[in-house]
Amino acid sequence: MNAVWSKEQLAALPVVDGVRQRGLGVTRLETFCDAAFAFAVTLLVIGGDGIPESYSDLILALKGVPAFAASFALITGLWWSHRTWSCRYGLEDSMTTLISLIFVFVMLIYVYPLKMVFSAFAGWASGGWLPTEFVMTDPRDMLGIFAVYGAGFAIQTSMLVLLHLRVLKGAATLNLNEVERIRTSQQVVQHLILGATGVASAVWALALPPQAGIYAGFLYMILPVSIPLLSARYDKRVEKLQGL
Repeated sequence: MNAVWSKEQLAALPVVDGVRQRGLGVTRLETFCDAAFAFAVTLLVIGGDGIPESYSDLILALKGVPAFAASFALITGLWWSHRTWSCRYGLEDSMTTLISLIFVFVMLIYVYPLKMVFSAFAGWASGGWLPTEFVMTDPRDMLGIFAVYGAGFAIQTSMLVLLHLRVLKGAATLNLNEVERIRTSQQVVQHLILGATGVASAVWALALPPQAGIYAGFLYMILPVSIPLLSARYDKRVEKLQGL
């Protein structure tokens, strides 16, 4: 665990969303994580195996933009969560380094089912107008992809849960105030919800008959509702604490 932060040191730090930014200096671990995420994004490139050689090839490549955009948004969302954690707490001990490396390792594997899921969904939602790189020879193939995707998503978010639990364990060393404890707990609960949704989707795909299991991906549609509601609940806790 890092050295104890004094009140004088903390008073000089910028504050974002009620949390003092202890990790604004870029470390070698952060640089490595950033590079790994950038590499993961290159694996999603819309051009496929090469530069389009004709207008029709260009149009076909551009039709891959929706799937690419969705995949890109999810990857950058995970990267942003890790970046926010790094900026807030500046932890870099052996345990957080190990968790971060596992986080990156899973991402580099997870990018493949991620791309397949959004590519297949785009093809299905557009009635085949948008291209898909995922060729299904059996309806159960999609169920397997949902299961792999859900497991990868759950592992990724679980690593973020562990990173924030590590912060709470070292709350005295980091000299967390009450608002910072609330915001850290919020991140723990939020990523638990995300991970549980991934697990539920994977179980749905594997446990139910194919005609029902194919809708496992729609479980993720509860997140745009559940996560804002969770944020609003914690915002009220912070406002009450600050007497607003």
